[in-house]
Amino acid sequence: MAKNKTTETQNSVTDFINAVDNDVKRNDAFELLKIIQETTGFEPKMWGPSIIGFGSYHYKYDSGHEGDAPLAGFSPRKAAMTVYFYLPEEERELLSKLGKHTSSKACIYIKKLADIDIEVLKKIILLSITYTQNLYPNK
Repeated sequence: MAKNKTTETQNSVTDFINAVDNDVKRNDAFELLKIIQETTGFEPKMWGPSIIGFGSYHYKYDSGHEGDAPLAGFSPRKAAMTVYFYLPEEERELLSKLGKHTSSKACIYIKKLADIDIEVLKKIILLSITYTQNLYPNK
């Protein structure tokens, strides 16, 4: 079975964010770091080379594939800030209240934090954590 590429590391979150070239994106990354840490109560950790994660859970799929992943996370990518989330379909309408962003099944892409409603983002993060913990309870 393939080994997971995205695992928790001991790399410095601060060093990673300080290496972001774009001043706005770097400042937004530090602000998002603070927002997610305060919202979740979890310390930030690097997951792989480019994801900042908060908390963790263990998953196991029907296929037998299993591993660990952060409960909440983001990455200051070149194109946009990527926030990772996992919501049930009935909660996805919250995305329409978030502000200027694009999204996929499990990612929210934000150009600037100033473009979104931070309180809605906090709600999405907390709902995502609750949903994930219900899907994959600690055993």
